[in-house]
Amino acid sequence: MHNWIDTVGFRLNTSDTNQKNNITTRHYFFETFNFIERSNSSEPEKSKFLCFDTYGETMKVRSLLDLQSAFFENLSQLK
Repeated sequence: MHNWIDTVGFRLNTSDTNQKNNITTRHYFFETFNFIERSNSSEPEKSKFLCFDTYGETMKVRSLLDLQSAFFENLSQLK
């Protein structure tokens, strides 16, 4: 997932780590598309993603395909 994020050119807006439970929250954006990643440093494979559509509604992301679909749907609405 991070390879695709880097390839598209998402920018990391903020990153915050809760030292108590080792949860890192990262906010990424690209143009009008935003999403949040929450990951535990001891189990990075269990990262959770949440993205926002053009109206600010939240959409759960369960896979890279979900994230890509939401991203390209967002881009198509910009025209």
